[in-house]
Amino acid sequence: MDAIVVDDATKELVIAPVPTPVPAPGEVLVRVAAAGVNRADLMQRQGLYPPPPGITDIMGMEVSGTVVALGDGVDETALGTEVCALIAGGGYAQYVVVPATQILPVPDGIPLVEAAALPEVASTVWSTIVMDAGLTAGETLLIHGGGSGIGTHAIQVAKALGATVVVTVGSEGKAQRCRELGADVVINYREQDFAAEMSGRADVILDIMGGSYLSRNVEALAVGGRLVIIGMQGGFTGEVNVGALIGKRARIIGLNVRNRPLEGSGSKAEIVAAVTADEWPLVERGLIRPVVSAVLPLARADEAQSMLDSSTSVGKVLLTPERSRTDG
Repeated sequence: MDAIVVDDATKELVIAPVPTPVPAPGEVLVRVAAAGVNRADLMQRQGLYPPPPGITDIMGMEVSGTVVALGDGVDETALGTEVCALIAGGGYAQYVVVPATQILPVPDGIPLVEAAALPEVASTVWSTIVMDAGLTAGETLLIHGGGSGIGTHAIQVAKALGATVVVTVGSEGKAQRCRELGADVVINYREQDFAAEMSGRADVILDIMGGSYLSRNVEALAVGGRLVIIGMQGGFTGEVNVGALIGKRARIIGLNVRNRPLEGSGSKAEIVAAVTADEWPLVERGLIRPVVSAVLPLARADEAQSMLDSSTSVGKVLLTPERSRTDG
């Protein structure tokens, strides 16, 4: 099959033939219709976010496609179904193996290619702001990076739950798109200090920045607030006013999805089951939709990552494998 690999000499992403994976017991083989491009892929390419042990070096943490083969122990009714899937790696390819517990049905009304924009953001957003931070109707959610794939999805989830949504963005174009998706307040971080604007008002903060925003995030939290950190774009370390944290009875929660166990409490299987049961009905009602900035062929993976890294895109960038002579 064709897959994207990193050229050892140039460090560029190139398409190359690699062996088609074979599903192990409990896994399925998916013929990929589209793969989502995520910032974690860029970090992996830079050597900052390696895949978990035993996972392929091929990038890509979410796909949509068709189940074409089953490993032992998988229900035969899965064969031939159209799915989207949360994976730890391997999505930038024509085929990928997926634990059967991490496949999701394509929600009614969502085209198969666009469905690739959902698994990673849905699993991340639902597990963080709902399952871990417990966002409820009437609360206020502050989202950093409102125009990102995570941000555009989180806006819709929070509005569907009845929360007030505040986002930070860096351009008027992204601000307008966030308003269209339902954001109640938009803060341009280039012109405004979000901590001053939100001082003591955020019940939940979804943060992709990490160290550089830590102290100001605590300032923005309300009493009983929950700060959920899922990224480190602003650095790995930061200072925090512990007195303010204690005084507000606030919590700082560090979370990711990729390195969670496959089964058990807090596992990927648990998250996928919750997304399917609780978020997919909201998608099928039209309250949440995939936000896709661009769809590029697999061979243009380098361009797709550059687009994401430039922060010009709003929502997700997708890659679509082309069928070829290597497509068995």
